Amino acid sequence: MSKRYEPSSDFLKAVIAEEVPLSGGEFAALNLERLIQLTRDQDRTNRDWATLLLSQEGGDTPAVRAALLGATTDEDEFVRAEAILGLASRDPVIALPFVLEALGAEQVAIPVLEAAAICAHPSLTPDLKVWAEPSDDPFADELAAAALAACEQTGG
Repeated sequence: MSKRYEPSSDFLKAVIAEEVPLSGGEFAALNLERLIQLTRDQDRTNRDWATLLLSQEGGDTPAVRAALLGATTDEDEFVRAEAILGLASRDPVIALPFVLEALGAEQVAIPVLEAAAICAHPSLTPDLKVWAEPSDDPFADELAAAALAACEQTGG
C-alpha cells in the first residue's frame, strides 16, 4: 500500500480537514496569511498543498493573487500548475501567458489543462492539439480535448 500524499505541516492538514477557517473574520484572515506564507515554504509538499488550497479556497485578494503569481515561478512543475489554475479561475487574461508557456513544455500537469479550458483562448489551440492526441492517460487526453474545444469555440 502506498503512503498517502500529504503535507508535513500540521496547519495544512487542519486546513485540508476543514478544521481551520480561511474566511470570515480576524482569525480566518490570520490563517489565510499563514497559508500564503506556506506557498513559499522550503518543503515542496507544503508549497504544493498550500498553493492548491490557496487556489481553491483563497478568495480573490491582492495578497492571494500575488502569492499565486509568485508560485508560477516555483521550481516544482506541480506547484506552478496549481498556481496557474488558481490565477485562471480568478483572471484568465493574467493566467493566459503562464498557460501558454506550460503547454509548450515537454510534459503538462492536469491543472494546466484545466486552466487552458478556463482561459479558452485561440492562442492555446496549437499546443492543445498536441496534448489532445491519444496517450496512455485518457483523463489528461479528455481534459486536453475539452480545453481544445473551448479554445476553438472562441475562434481558434
